[in-house]
Amino acid sequence: MKGSCLCGAIEYEVSTLDMPITFCHCQRCRKAHAAPFAPTAGVMRENFRWLKGEDTLSSFESSPGKARYFCSVCGSQLVAERAGQPHIILRVATLDEDPGARPEAHIWVSHDVEWLVHEDIPVHKEWQVDG
Repeated sequence: MKGSCLCGAIEYEVSTLDMPITFCHCQRCRKAHAAPFAPTAGVMRENFRWLKGEDTLSSFESSPGKARYFCSVCGSQLVAERAGQPHIILRVATLDEDPGARPEAHIWVSHDVEWLVHEDIPVHKEWQVDG
């Protein structure tokens, strides 16, 4: 499977998702992605490779020992890692194709913001059109 950042400067490839997709609600993911939660999955290092733009990557140590990697052009966060772990944490939303797996859990929901509502609000297939 291939993935990329918003501007296309960085591309990567993963041969498989080695851990389940989870929706992480922790405060750091929420802030890093400017979203209420972030879809993530573990990928063993040997199953991941950069295809282009690795020199465009920037990183930020968001907590001790955890580096988040993002495109220095568009800001898309692509992966995170802890040195010494055999896997990286892939930001699943940056995949350019369906991984075939479906999310299995929400984690760190204790960090949810009060305005996050999971039901009882309108759903629109695309942008809401004024009628």
